[in-house]
Amino acid sequence: MRKLLLPSLIIIAASLLLIRIFYLQVVDDTFKLKSENNAIKVQYDYPERGYIYDRNGKLLVANQASYDIMVIPKDLKNIDTLEFCQLLNITKEDYIKKIAKAKVYSPRLPSVFLPQLNKSEFAAFQEKIRKFEGFYFQKRSLRDYEVDFGANVFGFITQVNDKLIAKNPYYNSGDLIGRQGVEESYEEILRGIKGVKYIQKDKYNREIGSYKEGKYDTIAVQGEDINLTLDAELQRYGEQLMINKRGGIVAIEPRTGEILALVTAPSYDPSILVGRQRSKNYTLLYRDSIAKPLYDRGLLAEYPPGSPFKILTGLIGLQEGVVDEQTTFMCHHGFSYARGRFMKCHGFGPHTLHNGIYNSCNTYFAQVYMRTINKYSKPGYAVDVWSNHVKSFGLGDFMGYDLPTGKRGNVPSSKTYKKIYPNGGWRSTTIVSNAIGQGEVLMTPIQLANMMATVANQGYYYTPHIIKKIKGGKIDPKFTVKHETTIDKKYFKPMISGLFDVYNFGTASALRVEGIDICGKTGTAENFAKINGVRTKLEDHSIFVAFAPKDNPKIAIAILVENGGYGATIAGPIASLMIEKYLRKKITRTDLEKRILERSLRDRYAKLGGMKEASAIETTPKDTIKKTTPTKLRTSTVIDTTKEN
Repeated sequence: MRKLLLPSLIIIAASLLLIRIFYLQVVDDTFKLKSENNAIKVQYDYPERGYIYDRNGKLLVANQASYDIMVIPKDLKNIDTLEFCQLLNITKEDYIKKIAKAKVYSPRLPSVFLPQLNKSEFAAFQEKIRKFEGFYFQKRSLRDYEVDFGANVFGFITQVNDKLIAKNPYYNSGDLIGRQGVEESYEEILRGIKGVKYIQKDKYNREIGSYKEGKYDTIAVQGEDINLTLDAELQRYGEQLMINKRGGIVAIEPRTGEILALVTAPSYDPSILVGRQRSKNYTLLYRDSIAKPLYDRGLLAEYPPGSPFKILTGLIGLQEGVVDEQTTFMCHHGFSYARGRFMKCHGFGPHTLHNGIYNSCNTYFAQVYMRTINKYSKPGYAVDVWSNHVKSFGLGDFMGYDLPTGKRGNVPSSKTYKKIYPNGGWRSTTIVSNAIGQGEVLMTPIQLANMMATVANQGYYYTPHIIKKIKGGKIDPKFTVKHETTIDKKYFKPMISGLFDVYNFGTASALRVEGIDICGKTGTAENFAKINGVRTKLEDHSIFVAFAPKDNPKIAIAILVENGGYGATIAGPIASLMIEKYLRKKITRTDLEKRILERSLRDRYAKLGGMKEASAIETTPKDTIKKTTPTKLRTSTVIDTTKEN
């Protein structure tokens, strides 16, 4: 038996191998279809992408017909290049370059020669296409934007590159893919499934019918429609209010985590990234290194949060038991916290938590912070306790939302200060600027908005997200998971009372909207920039956070306007207007609206390095793109704890 075992195994293995070879070569034709077979032409049928709607069913993004001129280099014969180039309005140099690129991809397979012709351009070429053997057209669908806002939310469609083609077998040369925004996040849902037809050719390269009578052909499946959490009218209004300004607005529905508005300014009309001018327009946007219209400030810009951070300082102090609602600190326009160190404040007299919030008293919250750190014998341990409380609000890390870009922000810990002070010696007075949202603390506008949603919910939040509904599918269940903070619910009530009186007696008393109970907090962060090598003081960043109504909140919002001045100057009015717009669908504070719509900060931005010459799109999403002059100048934020509002 042992003598027969080895020969038997060899015979069995050889038989299996022969059977497999027979199956692949005779029975299964799929490998033949996948190869560059001269006798079989592969023709794709591209589906329409799924439509995009807002939370109320308003159509935002649809599709329009487009045509790509395709080329198979090996099939080119007797081309009249002069007539061809005149017909498509290209130069002979462009023709040669495009053919060479197509040959590099594959002499036998089709690749895009000229993409995204509109109907009139295609009609002119279609009449004479028979004269240009080796060329044919491929019908596709491009995006058709029903609105001229929300570009940062939607993203755009572009051709896949060679690197992606090599990585993902679904895509071929000339295929389109979503980039940025929801087009990228939900690409696999929106793109659908392309169909394919295999066409048999004879030895003269003539098409003679479907291969195997269409046995392997498939039909295209349209992409799924999606509804965003976005309120289209609120988004449009936010972008209007931010004309001639730079910054971000993020509005969230507290009870669900749904993003109601995600505004970045300056922005652009999404339709300029559709059609044959897409590449040129994108280049102009990309090279605008001053205004940065492609940079989503709502998700990416990290700023010192300023006075809104006092909300967390107070809550942590209550949780740690170092103060209560009656604890009082005297303010004499500031206080001395170390030898030769004085923190300025515009307040005066005794301050408790309540009036400390609505007067935005630096002295009160600095004292609370130092008590929190001094509660423990080791400052490193104390800072980690404080840091963990802050991080429980979703800060200092990626939020986990369903958009493809973002920044962590920064919440310092003991590791942070061990790096800064390797020899030790630091204590509560060294890092007291954290108390008022300066120091090493950095937050993005969406993190600020989520912080206010958490306060509105009295201690919990849902991960912010932009998707509301997928036709034929379900949204990620992680967006329905409740995240609890480390702060007990009972401590939020006195804090909310103080935030409510910011509008009644405090720094936002001039921004009240009759009939709407708004809780808010102003903020200001100083910043400097090096201009011609000189450290130059620029206008402060204007910050405001709020939620409304006070009871059963329906919207939480954060606004940051770069170089906008005090928090109540520009960011505050925008918050009041956005809240009223969402809750009432109309505006009664027309005085605030007029002031903000007419307010331009272009002259301030000009100080940053020739904004008037360098900016590509600055005043409105419908503006015409202007030529960009690149500049190396960058702004930077430098913290000064002597002033906070």
